[in-house]
Amino acid sequence: MIALVLTVTLVAACGGNSQEETETQETDQMQTSQNMTGNESAGSDENMSRNATADAKLNINTATGEAFRSIPNVGDRMVHEFEEYRPYTSIQQFRREIGKYVDKDQVAEYEKFIYVPIHRNDSDAASLLQIPGLDKEEATELITNRPYESNQSFLDALSEHVSEEELATAEAYLKTE
Repeated sequence: MIALVLTVTLVAACGGNSQEETETQETDQMQTSQNMTGNESAGSDENMSRNATADAKLNINTATGEAFRSIPNVGDRMVHEFEEYRPYTSIQQFRREIGKYVDKDQVAEYEKFIYVPIHRNDSDAASLLQIPGLDKEEATELITNRPYESNQSFLDALSEHVSEEELATAEAYLKTE
């Protein structure tokens, strides 16, 4: 967004485009940005949160390269890196492998858009913490109460700790067997 403002300012200062042409270019660039991110207003915190919902998060083990490119700051190189380490078995593995290429802050940004599938009896606490509304103590309790006979028995135990909406997200994150 800042680059857009600087570009428009520079072009206007050089006498390049009329005000009407500049506004048209701004609109076109905003629409392109919206199409790339799926946001109504590119860059706003509210819209970034919308992208981080269960519907918008991508399964790191099954997402396509095209889907990965919809994530901000992901180009061909990062798509290759995401795909190279499949299958991811934990969020910690994702952090380690992708952390070889970008800093912790960027890895955390990527996590807003992806998830590593959760296995009810094998996932570590950090992977369970991908479930919205779950805290460390609750994740530890879920691990302590293993094994779970089925995904449903895991979800039943989880339902004591999270809302129905968060439970639906968790169900989407669970590995099917």
